[in-house]
Amino acid sequence: MNKSGVFWGRIFQTRIAVILILVVFAMWTVFPIWHVFKLSVGKSDLFFSSNLTLLPTELSLDSYRKLFLETPFLHWMINSLIITASVTITGLFLAALAGYGFSRFKFRWRKSLLFGMIATQMFPVTLILLPLIVILVKLNLSDTFFALSAAYSALVLPFCIWQMKTYYDTVPRSMEEAAWIDGSSHWVTFYKIVLPQITPALAIIGLFSFITAWGEIMMAAVLVQDPDLFTLPLGLKSILSGNPADIGVFAAGAVVVTLPVILLFILLNRMLISGFAPAGFHTFKKTTENE
Repeated sequence: MNKSGVFWGRIFQTRIAVILILVVFAMWTVFPIWHVFKLSVGKSDLFFSSNLTLLPTELSLDSYRKLFLETPFLHWMINSLIITASVTITGLFLAALAGYGFSRFKFRWRKSLLFGMIATQMFPVTLILLPLIVILVKLNLSDTFFALSAAYSALVLPFCIWQMKTYYDTVPRSMEEAAWIDGSSHWVTFYKIVLPQITPALAIIGLFSFITAWGEIMMAAVLVQDPDLFTLPLGLKSILSGNPADIGVFAAGAVVVTLPVILLFILLNRMLISGFAPAGFHTFKKTTENE
């Protein structure tokens, strides 16, 4: 066999090996998700079975019936939608404005504030829970939707602002300068010229804010004690706490809760890919230096 045949043979073997490794990792990742789905469409005692078949022997939607008819699942979903919408809107609005300010204007402590926002991401959420509870109690805001929305907004804003600032850096200043020469104000230039250019970044921080508020449970478990204010994660946790035999209902709830996130990923797929790419080309040093 000539050298060319050996070369292409090795490439083919390498590709086969890589594909097999990726298939194994994909199966390893998908199996827990599939197992949750299997529990949701099986009998209530399936969790305690040693059967590892891909499908339950008897299909049943009884868990979904119990979820929607025997638990306040829809009430929990409404609570989660209220919290998630407020956090997402707050994150988009404040991050869009703050990121533009950090990217386009020079002011004192600019670098320090940027580094400070990144530094907050290195600490666990539990570190800020105690001071946050003290502040909310003193303001008589504990056990309210506002408390949870404020906590989640504080959690997502550092990443959102940094992401927006990085993306604004990729938008040429000449576009704004041309608009100013034509008589446009700063606000009109921002709204009509700059904002349409950073739509992918808005999709990224919107999705990040949505996922954080939709699935977070640690802060919610500490800040919310009233069952009427329970969000979806807290509600599903209460199902297990009240009756461990309702694991099928819990699995059904987990499947339903996952669907909006999957749908958003599918709808925003192109924007997410184009949004991450420009930010990746900017190094940490470059995004913090003065223009």
